[in-house]
Amino acid sequence: MKPEKIPYCLNSKKVADATKEWLHKRGVTMEEIAELVMLLQKKYYPDLTMEECVHNVEKVLSKREVQNAVLTGIQLDILAEQGALISPLQEMIENDESLYGVDEILAFSIVNVYGSIGFTNYGYVDKLKPGVLERLNDKDDEPIHTFLDDIVGAVAASASSRIAHRKQAEREKALGEESVGDGSAPE
Repeated sequence: MKPEKIPYCLNSKKVADATKEWLHKRGVTMEEIAELVMLLQKKYYPDLTMEECVHNVEKVLSKREVQNAVLTGIQLDILAEQGALISPLQEMIENDESLYGVDEILAFSIVNVYGSIGFTNYGYVDKLKPGVLERLNDKDDEPIHTFLDDIVGAVAASASSRIAHRKQAEREKALGEESVGDGSAPE
């Protein structure tokens, strides 16, 4: 008799820890992502703190869909560095080919969790490439970050959207207005 196969069971903490570990290994800090969030939201919320920005980045990174995108994108960048992809995909990712848009599609899977504000914020930072995004997008640098620059921008845009939704709910509550739910995007 064949032994019963134990069903695969993913350890959520292991995935969350791996996500943070691989961001760190690829040279990205929570503070750098939070700086992008601050750039996106400071105009609208002058009292916003870096601690709030870091907290919201961490909340975004706690979502499984986000972790999946981060780990997938980093793995594809590493495989491209190793020359381990099939041609012409290898060359497209290695050179961050302008007509190759799968890196943006993976980023959209992150911002999609946090609504339309996330999309507009992502488009803004993707075009501007401020802070850590400029470094990650540097084609002269050795590591390949074709996916990672878009992923980091999407995490920042999502954290920014999360803040905007929550601040709106706080305003309504302070004004004593009735609102539907808490006005927030999903946790």
